Amino acid sequence: MADPQLAAHEERMQKSVDSLKQELTAIRTGKATPALLDPVSVDAYGSPMPLSQVASISAPQPRLLVIQPWDKGLVQAILKAVQKADLGLNPSDDGQLIRVPIPALTEERRQEFVKKAKKIGEETKVSIRNIRRDANEDVKKQEKDSAITEDDSRRLQAEIQKLTDKHVAEVDDLLTKKEKEILEV
Repeated sequence: MADPQLAAHEERMQKSVDSLKQELTAIRTGKATPALLDPVSVDAYGSPMPLSQVASISAPQPRLLVIQPWDKGLVQAILKAVQKADLGLNPSDDGQLIRVPIPALTEERRQEFVKKAKKIGEETKVSIRNIRRDANEDVKKQEKDSAITEDDSRRLQAEIQKLTDKHVAEVDDLLTKKEKEILEV
């Protein structure tokens, strides 16, 4: 297995980590961040569109998000979309702006979010380990086909393990930071 193949497996591992980062931004913490509304999709102009493409989102205060629609006709559609997104948020509008107060999280809710983050993290680790298994199978197949020597096979498997350890550590680091962020009162 040449280095380009190793790079391809590393890229797949990195994509798993990037996907985790994306999913973690959608998990609520006590603070208002525009990323909380990333999963919201608005029915605009006859098709579903990400909220960020039909309005600007800002966090003027630690516990408040303000949505400024670019088209005033979309205020009600955006309001419904935020309510339908099941984020536990209760938006209100004044005809121009939509205000989304971010309620303080109860201890129980915080623990639920930590559990959810850990579950997503564990799924990411499983994904990384599956990539490691695929990479090791490639190496063993090449050794069996006499494309590489036994020493090269061992060296490549050690490299693959290093990559796996690096990415799993990155996942653990992300989870630790997110957990701290969620539990912060």
